[in-house]
Amino acid sequence: MAGIYIYSDKKDLAAELAGFAKGTGKEAIVLTFDEKAAEELKDIGASKVYVLKGDSPLAENYGKAIADLLVKEGAEMFIAGATVRGRDLAARVAGYLDCAMVSDVSALNYIGGKLLTERMMYGGAVVQSEVLEGLCVVTVSAGKFEAVSGSAEIEEISIPADNRVSLIETAPIVKQGADLQTAEKVVCVGMAMDKEGDLQMARDLAEAIGAEIGCTRGIAEERHWLPVESYIGISGAIIKPKLYISMGVSGQIQHVFGIRDSQTIVAIDTNEKAPIFKAADYGVVGDMYEVVPLLIKELAK
Repeated sequence: MAGIYIYSDKKDLAAELAGFAKGTGKEAIVLTFDEKAAEELKDIGASKVYVLKGDSPLAENYGKAIADLLVKEGAEMFIAGATVRGRDLAARVAGYLDCAMVSDVSALNYIGGKLLTERMMYGGAVVQSEVLEGLCVVTVSAGKFEAVSGSAEIEEISIPADNRVSLIETAPIVKQGADLQTAEKVVCVGMAMDKEGDLQMARDLAEAIGAEIGCTRGIAEERHWLPVESYIGISGAIIKPKLYISMGVSGQIQHVFGIRDSQTIVAIDTNEKAPIFKAADYGVVGDMYEVVPLLIKELAK
């Protein structure tokens, strides 16, 4: 059936992509390889959920089969969640289709049969705009669209797998930090913090407002004060909280890219010319070692 075909190995992201598809007035068809997942996905507002059945456990091995399915059904677009698996599958599908593809878009609009996309380039210094026509492939990160609801039919489809790649072993990744992408409030620590022990001040502020702790890249990857999952930025977590408070964050564009969808941004920094203030809704020019304890004291009241 003609429409927008969706794949994501994360339900919440699939729901957002279905929301985009429904917003264009097109049919939204969600693809999955798991019957149990299909039962969960049928309520995210899609028109139909296809359970793809084959003899490989790897979604990537169905790139050719999905490309053939899209052509057979007259699909208008294939949109995949920008996860590790989603990016891999999308690239394979686009290769077999020999069609246009745009990765990790930051904005997406479907107008008059044309797909208008925007994505950040050169660490967020440039916004690249592209217009795609005909069947195309895009990948989208979480937090770009609103999820919808609604019931869909589930249909099983048998498809062939390319078994030239096989799975030898799996091992779970042990994550130490919180899932910042789902946090409603985030307190972020920057390189202006003097020593690791001062993180307690940030934790006290986070506890006072019910927030999660995040940080800039240097805190996680250079100083190793917080786990890498806590790093916010263009190559880290892209967040969309109701409230974001920064402590000693200069606000380079790579970091601002990761927080720009926050509803309210509050910045605390001694440098009144720090780039973070251009992105902030509220700015406090002052020493976080003086401002934050006073803030925590007031919040305690």
